[in-house]
Amino acid sequence: MTTDTTPAPGTGTGTGTGTGEELAERLLAGTTAATEILAVHLGLALGLYRALRDGGPATGAELADRARVAPRYAREWLEQQAVTGYLECLNTTDPAPERRYALPAGHAEALLDPDSPAYTGPLANMLAGIARVMDRLVTAYRTGDGVPFSAYGKEVRHGVAALNGPQFRLALAQEWLPAVPGLERRLRTTPDARVLDLGCGLGASAIALATAFPRLAVDGIDLDEASVAEARAAAATAGVADRVTFAALDARRLPAGGPRYDLVTLFEALHDMADPVAVLRGVRRVLAEDGHVLIADERSADVFTAPGDGLERFLYGCSILHCLPATLAEDGEEAVGTVLRAPRLEGMAREAGFTGVTVLPVENPFWRFYHLRP
Repeated sequence: MTTDTTPAPGTGTGTGTGTGEELAERLLAGTTAATEILAVHLGLALGLYRALRDGGPATGAELADRARVAPRYAREWLEQQAVTGYLECLNTTDPAPERRYALPAGHAEALLDPDSPAYTGPLANMLAGIARVMDRLVTAYRTGDGVPFSAYGKEVRHGVAALNGPQFRLALAQEWLPAVPGLERRLRTTPDARVLDLGCGLGASAIALATAFPRLAVDGIDLDEASVAEARAAAATAGVADRVTFAALDARRLPAGGPRYDLVTLFEALHDMADPVAVLRGVRRVLAEDGHVLIADERSADVFTAPGDGLERFLYGCSILHCLPATLAEDGEEAVGTVLRAPRLEGMAREAGFTGVTVLPVENPFWRFYHLRP
């Protein structure tokens, strides 16, 4: 997936001094886009896209029967999807009840195929999860309190996991670990090698590690109890529950007397943690001698620039609506927000006592990878 790096509409030369009419046009376009994304969420949540992909083109009545929804809603949704270009209407001049709609193969891939690099449908579910807490966000902005991760519901919990899951399955062992000198060999040859996966979510990264390294033991930690419960079920389904454990714990309080880890991973998690320096200090306490820390976090620009490119706009949108409020709900010393820039992360690592901080040569449009050594 790529992001637009051109100045936003209405910003003229990029100075943010467009006219009122230009901004009005941008607001209208943005509102239209937001309604379309929420309509995608409806299509995913109700199984409408899947019914079209699996059963082929359909009229409103046929789709309603397949997906068990009301026919009038099905017809209106199909018309809206065709108007927006997500679906194709095969006979536009026929009466409305007789029109048939198809899901193009490429669109089905982006919406429904978790093994495709184009898979971005879960973004719509994440936006729906954010919409569910808008009243709470208004209150939080006034009081300074947070909105806990759990309040965003399964839409965000599953959306994040669905977006990141393909990367863990297809790139973690194949590209990311080999970028760390000596790490892959250590995990394969060290007796009783052990990995700690902080911010493990629904467990896809921990399961991918255990699958790639058949003798490896992996401990996953996450604050969200619902995520941990689903991670345990996923490990059992994958057949690795004997080597993969999950616990709902605060990463700031890693016990010094517990296991020592050859590798500690934090995949898109450090910026969501209260007291990130305290977390990294805890990581040092549990790291084995000459152990490795692998962090993947947002590929934000090194310095603040306004207006920003497409990626910066996306990251700040996530920050003000989700990451910052969820972190503030943890009562930490510092709430970073989504936009964790490389110089700041490197400063945190050194403050926590790490002397070696390296940015790894891993290509990824959204994440930057850091290798930390004591």
